[in-house]
Amino acid sequence: MAARMLSVRRFNDAAALVQGACEALAGALRAAIAARGVFRLALAGGSTPRPVYEQLRLQTGIDWNAVHIYWGDERCVGPNDPSSNYRMAHEALLKHVAVPTTQIHRIEGEKGAAEAAAAYARALGQQPLDLVLLGMGGDGHTASLFPGRPEVDEQHATVVAAQAPVAPHERVSLTLATINAARAVWFWVVGAGKAERLAEVFAQIEGDAPLLPAAKVRPGRGELVWFVDEAAAQRHGPQA
Repeated sequence: MAARMLSVRRFNDAAALVQGACEALAGALRAAIAARGVFRLALAGGSTPRPVYEQLRLQTGIDWNAVHIYWGDERCVGPNDPSSNYRMAHEALLKHVAVPTTQIHRIEGEKGAAEAAAAYARALGQQPLDLVLLGMGGDGHTASLFPGRPEVDEQHATVVAAQAPVAPHERVSLTLATINAARAVWFWVVGAGKAERLAEVFAQIEGDAPLLPAAKVRPGRGELVWFVDEAAAQRHGPQA
C-alpha cells in the first residue's frame, strides 16, 4: 500500500483548537443529520475533549434527538467515578442537550471488562459509526489500545476487554477494526508533551509503516483528520 497523505488541521494554541474542533463537530452533526437523519458518534475521554463538549452544548441547529452516543473506550469503574469517561461527557455535554436516554449507549465498566465488552458490542451492533473522536497518549496509544498489547491486533471483534499500564488497569475499548470502519475519525492532540510522539506517529503513517496504535488508525473508506495545536505539531512539517 502506498504511503498515505496526512490530513492535518493546525491551530495556534489549545483554545483555538477547541473552537475549531467544536465548529467542525457541530457542522458534521448538522450535515449528516440533514442527509441521513441520524448520527452515530463515539466520544473520546480525557482532558482535551471536555472544553469542546462544553462549547458544543451551546451550538444551535443540532437535532439531538437524531444523535446516538457511544464511547471509544471506558475504564472499568462506575458511572459516577471521577475517572469515568461517561461521567465527564455527561457533565460537560449530555445532561445539557436533548439526546434521548435510550440513545446514550454507555459502556457499563462496573460489570468488569469481559462482561462490559460483550454488552457494549451488542449495543454497538454492526452498523458503522459516523464519527469516532480520539486522543493520543504520550506512548502512542489511542482509545484503550496500548503499544505491545494483543488487543491492538484484534481483527474480528468490534469491542475488546483491554489492559492499561496505568490504573485503572481494566478497560473496554473499540477495536481498530471498528474504528477503521467508521465514516470519519478525528484525533484531537494538544501540548508540547505530545510533540515527539506525534512526530513519530506521523512519520509511521507517512512511511506506511505503522507500529504505534495511533498510527494504525487508517479508515478504509472514511476520512482521517488530525486536529493539533502548534505545540504538539512543532516537530512536524507544514500542514498537509
